[in-house]
Amino acid sequence: MNVSSTVWLLTVAALCLLVAVDFFIGRKPHEVSVREAGIWTLVWIVLACLFGVGLLYFGGSGPTGEFFAGYITEKSLSVDNLFVFVLIMAKFAVPSQYQQRVLMIGVIMALVLRAVFIAAGAAIISAFSWVFYLFGAFLIWTAWKLVQDARKEEHEEEYQENKLLKAAEKRFGVADRYHGTKLFITENGKRVMTPMLVVMLAIGSTDVLFALDSIPAIYGLTQDPYIVFTANAFALMGLRQLYFLIGGLLKKLVHLSYGLSIILGFIGVKLVLHALHESGVHVPEISIPFSLGFIVLVLTVTTITSLRVAKRQEREGVERQGV
Repeated sequence: MNVSSTVWLLTVAALCLLVAVDFFIGRKPHEVSVREAGIWTLVWIVLACLFGVGLLYFGGSGPTGEFFAGYITEKSLSVDNLFVFVLIMAKFAVPSQYQQRVLMIGVIMALVLRAVFIAAGAAIISAFSWVFYLFGAFLIWTAWKLVQDARKEEHEEEYQENKLLKAAEKRFGVADRYHGTKLFITENGKRVMTPMLVVMLAIGSTDVLFALDSIPAIYGLTQDPYIVFTANAFALMGLRQLYFLIGGLLKKLVHLSYGLSIILGFIGVKLVLHALHESGVHVPEISIPFSLGFIVLVLTVTTITSLRVAKRQEREGVERQGV
């Protein structure tokens, strides 16, 4: 899909405007209700669908299918990322009225990081076609790791601070309590970080790890940087509202990691097949319509089985309490 620099600029400007509107609406710290989160989640989904329809009109069915396949995949990966966000919020005991501010900054950080990763990925792919082998192998390895993590139930473990975060805390020091949305305060004549900044750094640093999975995954569905960027942007921009909407359901999605591992493994195989095809080997390539249908099917089955298992566990828990 040939996208002019003017269209790129207009798209980035429109996305920045949407981010500004979202930030303006949520600038006042408050507890986000399920109703508010539900409305805004629906708004972001509708905007993504409208963008996809626009692609259908201007670019045809090919780019549209690639966008929706990428969008659904990135949105699914972002739901899995919410598990980590929940652990971070619990680790630092973020007051409920400040959680949306933390998530908003985290989303902005993620957008910037994804833009850098997407640009780097596009440059690497254009220069070295064999990188698809690496992307494919990495996704297959990631899929296997997701299965191992799911078996170990790592989502129930406490969040562990990374070295960067520990170094920042040691260098600047951390206040013993939250001071509204302030990032730095002065204590005993020394400028120290607030827990609010620590949480933002924790989410921002984990965004880098998330990008390592999501960027190769979406490049396995499309090599168009414009579609890669917009699919990532729309998937991330509704992440804050999605956190509050399905926060209580996250623990019930017990099979989500298995579903994502199947999807990532599938895309990894698709990448390897594409790399072989580019190398002149006659192998079948997986079409975008098939990929989109496969992703939707896996997510649907995963959600249904997860909710059934969660319902059965709740029923068994009630029966044990009644004994």
